[in-house]
Amino acid sequence: MGILSRASYVIRSKLNSVLNRAEDPTETLDYSYEQMRDQLQQVKRGIADLTTQKKRLEMQKRRLEENVEKHNDQARTAVQQGREDLARRALEKKKTKMNQIEDLERQISDLQNQQDRLIDQKNELQSRIEEFRTKKETMKARHEAAKASSTVSEAMTATGEEFEDVGRAIERAEEQTEDMEARAAAMDELHESGAFDDVLSDKDNIDRELEQLSTDSGVEAELETLKSDVGADEAESAAEQTGETDEAELTDLEGEDQDEVEAELAELQDEESA
Repeated sequence: MGILSRASYVIRSKLNSVLNRAEDPTETLDYSYEQMRDQLQQVKRGIADLTTQKKRLEMQKRRLEENVEKHNDQARTAVQQGREDLARRALEKKKTKMNQIEDLERQISDLQNQQDRLIDQKNELQSRIEEFRTKKETMKARHEAAKASSTVSEAMTATGEEFEDVGRAIERAEEQTEDMEARAAAMDELHESGAFDDVLSDKDNIDRELEQLSTDSGVEAELETLKSDVGADEAESAAEQTGETDEAELTDLEGEDQDEVEAELAELQDEESA
C-alpha cells in the first residue's frame, strides 16, 4: 500500500468514525423503514399499471371476439345469399381477428404472470417491512434505554468528579481559613506584646530598657510618696485619738481631786463645829 493509499485509508477511517459518532441510529432506522415503504409503494404502483395494461388488452380481446362473431354471422348470411365472395372476405377478417386474439391472449398471459410475480414480491416485501418495523421499534427502544443509561452513567461520573472538585475546594477553603485564623491570632499576640509599637519605633533596645527603668523608678517613687502620705494621716489620726484620751483622763483626775477637796473640807467643818 502506497503512502497516498494509506493516507486515503486513514482519512476515510476518520470520516467514518466521525459519521458514526454523529449518526443517530434511530433516525437511520426510520429512514430505512421509509425507504422500504417507498419501495413497496413503487411495487404497488407497478402492479396497478400492469393490471391496467392487462385490462386494456382484455377489453381489446373482447372487442375482437365480438368482431369474430360478427364476421362469422356475415359469412353465414353471405353463404345463404349465394355471395361466396362476401363470405370469403368475412371469413378472412374473422381469421385475422382470431390471430389478433391469440396474440392478445399471449400478452395477457404474460402480463398475468408478471402481475402474479409482482404480487408475490409485494407480499414478501410487505412481510419484510412489517418484520423490520417490529425490529426497528425494538431496536429504538433498546437504543433509547441504552442512551438513557449512558446519560445517567455520564451524569453520575460527572457528579462524582464535581463532588471531588467540591471536596478539594472545601479542603482548600478550610486550609486558607485555618491559615487566616492562625495569622489573626499571631497578630493579636504581637499586638498585645507591643511588638507592633517596637516595630514602629526608631529606638533601640537600650533606649527601651532605660525608659522601662525610668518608668519603674517613677512608679516606685510615687508608691513611696503614697505610703508616706498614708503614714502621716494615720499618725495624725492616732495623735488626735491620744489627745482625747489625755483630756478625758485629766477630767477624771480633776474630778477625783475635787472629791478629795470636798471631803477634806467637810472634815474641817466638822472639826470647827465640835
